[in-house]
Amino acid sequence: MIWTDLSSAPAPGTPVVGVSSISGAQTVTVTTQKGDFPLLLVATGEGIKGYVNACPHQFLPLDYRSPHLLSQGGTRLICSAHGAMFDAATGKGVAGEGLGCSLSSVPLREKDGQILIGD
Repeated sequence: MIWTDLSSAPAPGTPVVGVSSISGAQTVTVTTQKGDFPLLLVATGEGIKGYVNACPHQFLPLDYRSPHLLSQGGTRLICSAHGAMFDAATGKGVAGEGLGCSLSSVPLREKDGQILIGD
């Protein structure tokens, strides 16, 4: 799935949250006139990464059963519905049902202390 295929995909430049409010992995809903867009934000060593908050297997939110999405080491995202694991920095599946799949990456950029949807 490509994130822009979703009918609720926000336009580039849409504000998401303040940079300082991001730590670990957290889900947010970006609401525009197109509707509610489920976004997963992850603070990694390479910066803040964004993914559609939907497991590629069942299209359930990764936090469907639990808000705890990050592995103990902070390098893997875990689908709370069925345990699929994805690399937090790339979204690539690394274990379980995640193998061979990837989370849909959403481009982000920072401007004036805000996270925005990127181009």
